[in-house]
Amino acid sequence: MPGYRTRQLVVTIGGQDYRIRALSDLQQFSDPLQVAERLGISSAQWSLFGQVWPSGRILAEVMATIEIGARRILEIGCGLGLSSLVLQGRKADITASDQHPLAREFLASNARLNGLPDIPYCDLHWALPDAELGRFDLLIGSDILYERDHARLLAELIERHALPTSEVILADPGRGNLAAFRDALLAQGYACTNMPSQPHPGDPAPHRGRLLRFRR
Repeated sequence: MPGYRTRQLVVTIGGQDYRIRALSDLQQFSDPLQVAERLGISSAQWSLFGQVWPSGRILAEVMATIEIGARRILEIGCGLGLSSLVLQGRKADITASDQHPLAREFLASNARLNGLPDIPYCDLHWALPDAELGRFDLLIGSDILYERDHARLLAELIERHALPTSEVILADPGRGNLAAFRDALLAQGYACTNMPSQPHPGDPAPHRGRLLRFRR
């Protein structure tokens, strides 16, 4: 046994069902070698990567219809990888990334569950530059601005890995750090479209989510 329990969900995105291996609940925790602790992931945060959140579902719906073309795409804080799975199914050039030590394993498992090829994955620590990752045409993320300093760190990461002409799409449930992130990207030369995101029928009320699209 791995020390935590999982369940399998069926999530419908763009009219297509995706089988998702997730943690059983938010009470799951297993960090026997203190890997997560050394990465700054507390016991209270440990299980958050392993759930399908409303913002993640909203981002995945956008990815089901967005123009792909030849764009190189990076998902930041992929968690279980729902948006990356949708993009892989559409044969996009997608790279998934996260900081959680189990994200790679769950992403690979979910790709197999859906009959998809392995998705390229990067352990991406926001404060540590990665010279080998390169730059992307489209950078996406959902529900990743947990802490106050995340707005600055995420903006700096995007500055390192976005092409001069690029797009950034962020789905956020309204945690309160969105304005600082928006201002940081405006300072990088992006124009921003900010709109309410459409909740799923099963999402709890009230829904305060936003979908931000940045282009430059």
